[in-house]
Amino acid sequence: MPRKKKIEETTDGIFKEEARSNIKIIPLGGLEQIGMNMTAIEYNDSIVVIDCGLSFPDDGMFGIDCVIPDITFLKENKEKIKGFVITHGHEDHIGALAYVLPEINVPLYATKLTMGIIEGKLEEHSLLDTVKRKVMRFGQSVHLGDFRIEFITTNHSIAGAAALAIHTPEGIIFHTGDFKVDYTPLYGDAINLTRFGELGKKGVLAVMCDSTNVLRPGFTPSERTVAETFEKIFSENTKSRIIIATFASNVDRVQMIINTAKEHGRKVVVEGRSMVNIISVAIKLGYLEIPDGTLISIDEINNYTDDQLVLITTGSQGESMAALSRMAASIHRKVTIKPGDTIVFSSTPIPGNEKAVTNVINELYTLGANVIVEDTHVSGHACQEEIKLIYSLLKPKYAIPVHGEFRHLMEHAKLAESLGIEKAFVMESGDVLSLNADEASIVEKVPAGSLLVDGLGIGDVGNIVLRDRQNLAENGIIIVVLTLEKYTNTILAGPDIVTRGFVYVRESENLIERAKGKIMNDLLDLLDQGNADWGKIKMVIKDSLGEYIWKKMRRSPMILPIIMEVD
Repeated sequence: MPRKKKIEETTDGIFKEEARSNIKIIPLGGLEQIGMNMTAIEYNDSIVVIDCGLSFPDDGMFGIDCVIPDITFLKENKEKIKGFVITHGHEDHIGALAYVLPEINVPLYATKLTMGIIEGKLEEHSLLDTVKRKVMRFGQSVHLGDFRIEFITTNHSIAGAAALAIHTPEGIIFHTGDFKVDYTPLYGDAINLTRFGELGKKGVLAVMCDSTNVLRPGFTPSERTVAETFEKIFSENTKSRIIIATFASNVDRVQMIINTAKEHGRKVVVEGRSMVNIISVAIKLGYLEIPDGTLISIDEINNYTDDQLVLITTGSQGESMAALSRMAASIHRKVTIKPGDTIVFSSTPIPGNEKAVTNVINELYTLGANVIVEDTHVSGHACQEEIKLIYSLLKPKYAIPVHGEFRHLMEHAKLAESLGIEKAFVMESGDVLSLNADEASIVEKVPAGSLLVDGLGIGDVGNIVLRDRQNLAENGIIIVVLTLEKYTNTILAGPDIVTRGFVYVRESENLIERAKGKIMNDLLDLLDQGNADWGKIKMVIKDSLGEYIWKKMRRSPMILPIIMEVD
């Protein structure tokens, strides 16, 4: 695929060749972890942004609601950005839009269900009337600056998932999105491998490919295998109430459960805020068909016997406030788990959630429930043989593994190069890959990282605040209150000690009294020297008390001195 050049005539009549600019691919998230997907693609004065996702906080991020990509690069190049192009409606691909769009208000492009889910989020954040949106059909293209972006049918664990063919002056950049190859999907169309092959014949410059399941050999099973498992579960548990936890976004799975429930004469209850919201959108847009008389509200469950009910709920990942977790903890207002209930986990734990899921399962067993976790879920991501198939059809010059942890990206690169791909680039967030039809290399790095969202604050909580929160969680806090006379610095009251999360004061009165005495002695020594600097006084309190507590208890609580001054 030779690189094209523009021929121009100079003022002296001599023709010269002007080389076009390189394409720049700039991941701002979605590497080093599964989540927070965002990639900018730049050519001359045009930038398109693929996806805008979040990730969820880990155990050490106390009080954090979610984590979004650092968008410093996008803000610095705001005038070049032509739009956000979204592959599908999962949180790790759309969850940051409500936080990013107030800073960078450009049009959104997505398929129908994806846009419906996004619009619900925009409405919550009062952005619906200010953000331009265009719903795309599969096979349709949109021109954004120097790019033409084509939406192509693919399969995933949510309807409306799209692969993107990004046509540029230097060649085609193909983004698979999250995908698997399902030849027999229960609903909707199979992945459009014909179009993949057609683009491969034209020539694809680079492929950005999903790496989630690259460590798994073989093929990802079809969703139809889960339908067979559910039929068996319903047939073998005819007398018990069935409660099924699954991802709210897996609309096809929900449709499967509803259809099976209808066949077995059961009413369906939907519980969990995200589940209710997404199902409402799916019904409105025609992605879910509910047989008449099948769906009932949770307030009606007492009107039916256990063998007449199926509950579809959130909480398959052990989230503490999700509906199933509250049921397991016996704090759900409407549903009480009873001996004999059949609980189905129709998902696999996301890495990092294993402990939380296990805790919920143990709580359910304690309440006498029968828990089923085997053969009730298939992944929405491609395994090795499917990834090989995609590369064989597209025949790219370069491979750019995305959507995975570092180990996934490394193994994906090895797999791609074993298929004869000229070069696979394992990138980090912020790397700038400059490429054309002749060459490609990582040339620079732009600001990248993560911003922590805490309530309405975005990025105002950083490592120092998190460290303080961790220290508070692990060691507690001691507040030392001291009252000094103005001008003379004579101690009028205190030092008084208040603790939280350190020791129970009533059971540690001797420790507290001795600590007060140690502080008092050190303060008197300081004040006798005529030192009136409050900073020095606070430092002495911290050092004196910190040293004493460490010697006595081997703990390092946060120490907060408070000095009051009176006339």
